Amino acid sequence: MIDAATAAAQWRVATVTAIRAETASVKTISFDVPGWPGHLGGQHVDLRLTAEDGYVAQRSYSIASGAGTSPQIELTIDAVPDGEVSGFLHEELRVGDQIEIRGPIGGYFAWSAEYDYGLLLIAGGSGIVPLMSMLRSRDAAGATQPARLLYSSRGIDQIIYRAELDRLAAQTTQFTLTHTLTRNAPSGWTGERGRIGRVMLTRRQFTPVGNPDVYVCGPTAFVETIAEHLVAMGHRASNVRTERFGPTGAIRT
Repeated sequence: MIDAATAAAQWRVATVTAIRAETASVKTISFDVPGWPGHLGGQHVDLRLTAEDGYVAQRSYSIASGAGTSPQIELTIDAVPDGEVSGFLHEELRVGDQIEIRGPIGGYFAWSAEYDYGLLLIAGGSGIVPLMSMLRSRDAAGATQPARLLYSSRGIDQIIYRAELDRLAAQTTQFTLTHTLTRNAPSGWTGERGRIGRVMLTRRQFTPVGNPDVYVCGPTAFVETIAEHLVAMGHRASNVRTERFGPTGAIRT
């Protein structure tokens, strides 16, 4: 019998089953992955493209779908300017195409419904993807731990999963959603405005009360600044888990 680590290290041929736009520059791609060993919310995969001349390009992408063992998984991918792999995935990939996928990868930036503590999530831009996987996992499991999401976007049109997040927030008082827009806020906007700082974190109750698990994901500078604020506010450094996205879309924990 193959153990979990060995199964996760195997490359599998995945077939594209659906593609949908989330925003003007973000798409969610659904794959059927035979033999998928299952994943936790927050884990990621390696994706490998091989050209006819043998050239290989590989990137890491967070899994967007909720935890489970279904062979159907989703990746939500931002089109990086001049991005070699993301450009291909956005412009060339079609339903029925096949791509190699390896995973799931990562245990540090992962969440399980079995965890007992409250959940604080902070996302910048496409950093929402692994956190959305956690929220979908939480919803599917009927978890009752309180959860909060503070999500920073440039403008309202750049909010990924907006309708689904609104639905999750409306169906339970145990999940609190706050958006902040850093550039273009429409007339009548009732959310936050500007970059996330210590004042906003305190106002939105992202405090260490109850010793919550904290996950922060986004661009490197965003993540490092917020992690510093959280520790200064009294959160245990070991409870603040971070994942950063580099300029190529590569994941760094």
